[in-house]
Parts: sequence; structure tokens; C-alpha cells
Amino acid sequence: MADRPRPFRFGVYLTDVTTRAEFVERCRRAERYGYDTIGVADHLSMWGPLPAVMAAAAATDRVRLTTALLNTGFHNPTLLARDVATVDRLTDGRFDLGLGTGYERHEFDTAGLPWPGARARVDHLARTVARLRELFADGTYQPAPVQRPGPPLWIGGRGDRVLALAAEYADIVGFTGFAATPDGRKGDLSPVDGIAERIAYVRGRAGDRFPALELNVLVWRVVVTTDRTAAAARLGPVRGLSPDQLLDVPTVLIGSVPQIAAQLREFRDRLGLSYFTVRDCNLDAFGPVIALLR
Repeated sequence: MADRPRPFRFGVYLTDVTTRAEFVERCRRAERYGYDTIGVADHLSMWGPLPAVMAAAAATDRVRLTTALLNTGFHNPTLLARDVATVDRLTDGRFDLGLGTGYERHEFDTAGLPWPGARARVDHLARTVARLRELFADGTYQPAPVQRPGPPLWIGGRGDRVLALAAEYADIVGFTGFAATPDGRKGDLSPVDGIAERIAYVRGRAGDRFPALELNVLVWRVVVTTDRTAAAARLGPVRGLSPDQLLDVPTVLIGSVPQIAAQLREFRDRLGLSYFTVRDCNLDAFGPVIALLR
């Protein structure tokens, strides 16, 4: 008998909120739609991710909370372990820890931190993962996280070294859907073949671990329409993708609600992607898709 496909999970990450009331309402709306996770991005222009995760936990009952993704370069690994364990305990084990390297040089400059460069940022991410694993390994660390040995680990990125680290240690591997750029910043969106290549790279590095990994992708735009071709033509080109490419990429979803649901089933079968995270500007547009895929 063929293996059953991994169940879908759906997340939304919050970036564009200005008041507590707005934040709480958006979290509750996400839970009503059936989103599985609410994430908080980590940029200096936005709310602090760990306090915001706690506010999201207080506003909801079921949904899991995550950092999407924490800029590891801003954190001492041992101090981060304390905060992670505290958040996990105060959310009753509803926390997934999302980690990335950070990629905005101006944010390091604003914070008065040296800009380490790509290799050093990945080295720091690796040290952070190793330290968290060391501290949480035997259950004696205090404050102890509820989940053992610690919250599920989500590592996201696109470069070889970050994805190799995710393949070895993460529970969730996040694909940004962006093509590589010389300076490591976000550039154009990758066509589907580029995302497939990154997934194949993780498969090769993960070996026997690969079937246990949950593969996530960030969806940057959702367009609900009865005419996919015309909508793609109006949109394209978008961040380097032609209209034809926009119709076959998991980072931009175009079509009627049933068509988008069918796209996600196809991407799961074809690429192994089962965890889709949308930006909060797409929260309402994507909500009805979730109901079709439960």
C-alpha cells in the first residue's frame, strides 16, 4: 500500500498590525478559519516576536504559535534557550521555534551590531541549534520546556548550508521561494524548478530523516479569481516570474478557491510540500481554501 500523503498544515504570519485590538482580532479570525499556526515575523520595524507570540497565545485556544522566523543573529544562544523554554511553558506547549539567519544588513546596523556576513550568520545559527539541543537534551534544564526535548524546530532559508543544517536537525524545513542573490538578500521569486531543486538538495542531505521532515513554503500572494490566466497576465511579471510561471509556483496562488485547493494537492504530490504559510494580507482570501482541504 502506498504511503498516505502528509496532512496539510496552514499558517499565517502577522506583520501589519498597529494596535492590540487589531492583533487579537486577527489571531481569533485566523483560528476561526482553521489555520494551524500563527507566526510572528522578526524585523525591527515590527512588534517583538516573542512578546507577540505570547499575546497570540492568550487570544487563542487551539492554534500553535511560532516565530516566522527569528533572526538568530540578534540572540545569545543560552539566553534564547531560557526565553524559548519560558514561551513553551506559558503557551502550554503550543510553540514551534522558527529560526533563520537574518538577512537585512540595515537592521544589524540599526541595532549597533556588526554585520557578520553570510558564512558567519550561518555559523551562529548552527551554534544556536547545537546549544539548544545541548541544554534541552536530558530534561534537566530549567525552566524546562513542556515539549521534550524542546519545541519543534523550524529552520528556513535557501542556501546550501542553512538547508543542510535543517536537513540534519529541523522538524520543519522552510523554503523561502526566492532565488539566490550574491549579497544574500531577497531577490526574485524562484520558478517551480528552482524550488524543486532546493527540496531535492534537502532530500539528499537528510537521507533516512527525509520522510519525517515537514516541508513548508511561504506563500507571498493569493489571488482568488475565476480566470487564472487573465489574473496572471494582469499581475505578471511579478518579482521575476512571467505570467505562465506564476500559474505553476507554490509561492503565488491564483484561481478560484477549488482551483487553489487543487494546486496545493498537486504541489504536495509533486514536491512534498504540505505546510503552507501565507502573509496576513492574504488571511481572508486563503481562509476558504482551508475548509476544502480538511
